[in-house]
Formats: sequence, structure tokens, C-alpha cells
Amino acid sequence: MNSLDIALLYLVAAVAGVVLCRLAKLPPMLGYLAVGVLIGPNALALAQDSAGVRYLAEFGVVFLMFVIGLEFSLPKLRTMRRHVFGLGLLQVVLTIVLTVLGSLLLDWLLPRWWKLEWYHALALGGVMSMSSTAIVVKLVADRLELESEHGKRVVGILLFQDLAVVPLLVLIPALGSPPEQLLTGLGLALLKAVLLLGLLLTGGQKVMRWWLTLVVRRKSEELFMLNILLITLGLAWLTEHAGLSLALGAFVAGMLISETEFKHRVETDIRPFHDVLLGLFFITIGMLLDWHIVWDRWPLVLLLLVVSLLFKMVLITGLARAFGAASGVSLRVGLYLAQAGEFGFVLLQLAAQHRLIPPELFNPVLAAMVISMLLAPFVIMSSNTLVSRLVGSDWLMQSVQMTQIATRAMAADKHVIICGYGRCGQNLARMLERERIPYMALDLDPDRVRQAAAAGHSVVYGDAARVQALKAAGLKRASAVVVTYLDTPSALKVLALTHEHAPTVPVMVRTVDEQDIEKLRQAGATEVVPEAIEASLMLAGHALALVGVPMRRVIRVLQEQREQRYALLRGYFHGADDSTADEQQQERLVTVTLPPAGKTLGRPLGEMLLQLLDVRVVSLRRASGKNMPVQDELLLQGGDSLVLSGRPEALALAESRLVSGK
Repeated sequence: MNSLDIALLYLVAAVAGVVLCRLAKLPPMLGYLAVGVLIGPNALALAQDSAGVRYLAEFGVVFLMFVIGLEFSLPKLRTMRRHVFGLGLLQVVLTIVLTVLGSLLLDWLLPRWWKLEWYHALALGGVMSMSSTAIVVKLVADRLELESEHGKRVVGILLFQDLAVVPLLVLIPALGSPPEQLLTGLGLALLKAVLLLGLLLTGGQKVMRWWLTLVVRRKSEELFMLNILLITLGLAWLTEHAGLSLALGAFVAGMLISETEFKHRVETDIRPFHDVLLGLFFITIGMLLDWHIVWDRWPLVLLLLVVSLLFKMVLITGLARAFGAASGVSLRVGLYLAQAGEFGFVLLQLAAQHRLIPPELFNPVLAAMVISMLLAPFVIMSSNTLVSRLVGSDWLMQSVQMTQIATRAMAADKHVIICGYGRCGQNLARMLERERIPYMALDLDPDRVRQAAAAGHSVVYGDAARVQALKAAGLKRASAVVVTYLDTPSALKVLALTHEHAPTVPVMVRTVDEQDIEKLRQAGATEVVPEAIEASLMLAGHALALVGVPMRRVIRVLQEQREQRYALLRGYFHGADDSTADEQQQERLVTVTLPPAGKTLGRPLGEMLLQLLDVRVVSLRRASGKNMPVQDELLLQGGDSLVLSGRPEALALAESRLVSGK
């Protein structure tokens, strides 16, 4: 196969793997690994593991380390120092130390079966200490657990693991020195690292800011991107020729740029290179796996898999418990981080290159790492069930949290549940307070909840996408649910839970633009408010006013546009520009729920003659939560919720007619 054939094969395999993982809602990295195994020389043999492809894949590691360096933040480390330098440090150090001690013990107990020098075991311990940042962070974010108690500990440990890769990249090549030169090699590697990193970090930040400022002043996107690539690959080349590693130089480049004001621009520009090349790296890792050796030595692979998973899970759970976490939180942290990591592959390859991992052990270790990463999403997704079965107190802790929410919501009736207490949620809460309408807000940011609650706001820590939190907030007694955060998957969960447990409660959802409007409406949203549309309407209103259009005309035009887009606002603001109108006579909305038995059930909506009362039906939702088109021939059913628009007296007559049939 020529170079073009290989490139096309890799692209087709990568696309297929990513598409399948997206459909299964799994991290794309698992797809790269799977297709690498499939097309590799030890399976379908569609591609050979050539030196050129491996060298290209190394750039994936370079850009991965560059992004890690770019995200390096001293303020962030300070705020998380207990989790990073407490839990994370002990996890990495103890994993390495216990691996070395375990290897020495096996060497003494089973000299015929296990023969590994201490420095070989040290390299293997470094490999074992890594967990998958790419898999775990994505799943934790998707499950809205980044700010949870176990989520913060998981992120802290992963952050230290990423930092620990830097000294391990220096240590492992030095361990490959001949035994008689081992101490000399370690000392020389340490000296090189200190001198080179000290030189780069001492004055490097000032030079980097000065240079990038000069480049930006040229106002050329191409020149800026070329300089970023030059800096990254140049420093990687420098550290490699200093006897260290490519990845170390890339990490330093990211650190230097992270201290400049160009950090976020670089993150955006470098992301496509990082993702594509990292995908290529994982494909080549999958190609390295020899299934023949794995099949022949499956007891060893199974033993390595089970021992490594249980060892890391027990160690991390114990450490989290020792640092004061509850039993359920500790076990979740252990389950989330038991698998191998992408940096483990980097260190494993580096150790193999320096003959620190025996060839007969390389494939079984690699196979155990690949399988553990393939199992990771399923372990994390079933963690709630596992923890509930293994830790009885976890159910109690969750019950305490739900009880706290329920206690705050106990006195609330006909209140509004606000999902998310960011700027949008807080503005909504202020308007509700002004109108003396009770509300209960749920938010996952503990700092925000603490500060807002101390200020007297009705907000509690809770995940609105969980049925327990919604029920504790008084879902069945609520008059409405409002999703204020921009997360469509979570909003869909809130809609499904609300319509399952309180189908008569209307739900309003905030979204970015019109892309997800239909999806959210089909899921049962009473109204969807897109930010982009509201911003465009406000811009149009200001522009019309600036060019001399009378303000009453501007308000009327904006109202007409909103009426076309939002069913709940149709007719609601008629006469709003008449400042002398009596507030009690303004048109308003009211929700009427039909009883399970009554004279109106089974009759067409048109027979109610609500239009004669000057009352309009804005929307109608069945007891099942399904929104129905408002038509005269629509038959009324028990449990139907009708949103009516009109003046107070007319609404009272319409409600009486619908409920009693009079």
C-alpha cells in the first residue's frame, strides 16, 4: 500500500469508529482503539504498523501534552490543592511504590514465573498510576457531575496524574540505562531537566508574550498559527535532542503560552490538530495489540486486568475515605478512576523502547489496559447502582440531601422551580420576587448556592435532571418549571421527568438558537426561548429607535414578532403601551386542568364557545404530557391542561364553563 492508500484507510476507519461511538454515546477514543485493533496486522491486516505512521502518531502525544500545558493554571491548582496535591499525589506515589513492592514479592514467591527488576517495576508502576482523562472527564461532564463531591475529587486526581507525566517522561528513559550506570543516568537526566526547564520557565514567559504580541500585530491568522506550531514543535525538538522527550517540550510550550492573553485563541486554533492526531495515536495503539499472544496467554491478561482494576479501585477508594469523603463518594471516585489511561500508553511505549518492559509482557499489559478502558464507560454509567448495593450509607446521604431540598420546598405551593441559578435564573428569581411569586431554585455550583442561600435566596444544591431532586423541590405542587441553563440533553431529561411525574406542570426551556426548538417542543416543552432570536429582536428594536421610528411603533413591531414565535405571548401584551390602563384589567394567562369526570369531557373544544367570552386557548396538553394542536374539533379529555388568555372576569367564566360545563 502506498502513502495515500494508508491515509485513506486510516481516515475511513477513524470516521467509522467515531460515528459508531457517537451513536452509542461513548467517547470517540474507544472507537479509535477498536478500529486500530480491527485493521491492524494482527487482525484483518488491512494496514501495517509502519515507522512513518508511528512517527506521525507521536505528534498526537505532542499536541496532547501541549493542551495539558495550556490548561495548566496555578490559581486552579491552589483552589483544588487538597484534591490535587493530597489525593492525586498519594495516588500516584502509592501506586508506583506498591507496584514495585508487589513485583519484588512475586519475584521472591514465584521466581520461575515472575522475573522483573525493581526499575522495570518502577516503570510499570508509572504506567499503572494513570487513568483516562479523555474518557472520565467527558462522562463526568455528560452526567453533570463535575461539581459533585466525587466529581471534584476525580478531576483533582486526574489533574495531578497529568502533571506527574512530566517527571515520568524524564525518569523512564533514564531507567533504561545499564544497571551499572543507572544512578549516573538518573542524575544526568534530572540535571538536564532542571537546567533546561529552569532556563525556559525563568524568562520564557516574557519572551513568549513579547513574540506573540509582535505576531498578532501583523494581523495574519496564518502567521499566528504557523508560529504556534513552530513554538510547539521547536521546543519538542529541543527537549528530545537534550535527551528527554518530545512530549516534555510540548508541555513546556503550552505552559508558557498559558500565561499570556492569547491562551484561549490558541486553544481554539490547536484543537483540530490535537483531536485528529490523537485519534491517529490511538489507532496505532490498537494496531500494536497482538490478539494471538493475548489468546494464548489469556489467563495472564485476565489476571492483569482484574488485579489492576481492583488494586486501583481499592487504593483510590481508601485514599478518598482517608481524606474525609463519605463511603459512597469514595467508592464512586475509585470506580471512576480504576481504568488505564492514554498517558499510560505513552509511558508503556516509552518503557518498551528502553527495554524496561519484557517483550513477552508488553502485549498482555497492553491488552489489559485496552480492555479496562473499553469497560470504563459501562462501569461509570452503572456506578449509582453499584454504590447503592455496596454502600448502604450512600442512600442515606442522598436521602439527607433530598430531605434538605424538601424541607426548603415544603411550604411552597404554586411555586416556580428554577433549574439552574446562573445569571438567567437569578434575573428570573428577582422578577418573581417582585411579583410575590414563590420559587425554588436548583443548582450544581456549591459556591453559588452557598452565597445565594446566605443572601436569603430560595436556592439549594441539587441536580434538576434527577427525579429525586425535582420531587423534593415540590414538582407536583409547582405552577411551572423553567430550565435556565444551556444544556439541551439535560433539558430533555427534565422534560421527560416532569411529564412522567407531573404532566400538568408547564415547562419552559432556554436554548441558544432555533436548532433545538422542534426537538424540545416535541419532548413537551410549553415554550422554548432561543437567545439568538431575543438578541436579534433587541438589536432590531434599538436600531429602529435610533433611525427615528416612534417608540410605540417599535414596541408594536417587536410584539408582533414575538407573537409569531411564542404561543404563550400571543395577545398577552395587547394594550401594554397604554400607561393609564388598570393593571387588574390587563390580559393574562391562566392554566385550567379538567377534572377526571365532568360534563365537558368528550365534547369538542369549539362547543365551549370560549371566543364569545373573548378568551383564547393558547395551548392544550394531555395528561400524558403530549402537546396537542388547538383546534375546534379536538375532543376534551380528563386531565387536559388548557392555557387560556384573556381578562380576569372572562377567564373566571371560561374556567367555570370548562370545569363544570355551565
